[in-house]
Amino acid sequence: MGTVSTRILVVDDYEPWHAFVSTALKTQPQLEIVARACDGLEAVQRAEQLKPDLILLDIGLPMLNGIEAARRIREVSPTSKILFVSENRSPDIAEAALSNGAGGYVLKSDAANELLPAVKAVLEGKRFISASLAGHFLVATVLSATHTIYLSWILTAISGIG
Repeated sequence: MGTVSTRILVVDDYEPWHAFVSTALKTQPQLEIVARACDGLEAVQRAEQLKPDLILLDIGLPMLNGIEAARRIREVSPTSKILFVSENRSPDIAEAALSNGAGGYVLKSDAANELLPAVKAVLEGKRFISASLAGHFLVATVLSATHTIYLSWILTAISGIG
């Protein structure tokens, strides 16, 4: 019985990035790039046509940015998993990307070490965030509404020591 491959759509407008992703994914025989797209509108169309298992999606795309493309992809291909791969380091942008159904966010500068682990995690239904941004998300989680009172109490107690 043959191996089931994971079908991947790569969406980015920078050709050297396509080459990097292609080379990285070829090291994993079960991962198959089925199509590429260079702008957000094309990404939505390809996702609707191909229903890929995973979409590697940039934020800064022509025609339609990656976050809006992700919203539309959710409608036309709801079972496709999305992994954002971007050079944008803004925690707010990463949060917006993740809140639109993405399973992960990898900084391009960290992709040499993090792309394959991120792909694996997202395909397994886990969340993946680049180590460079993870500290922000840890703090954001701790500061969620259910923990704010406890954190405030702890900070008050700590500041009273000394």
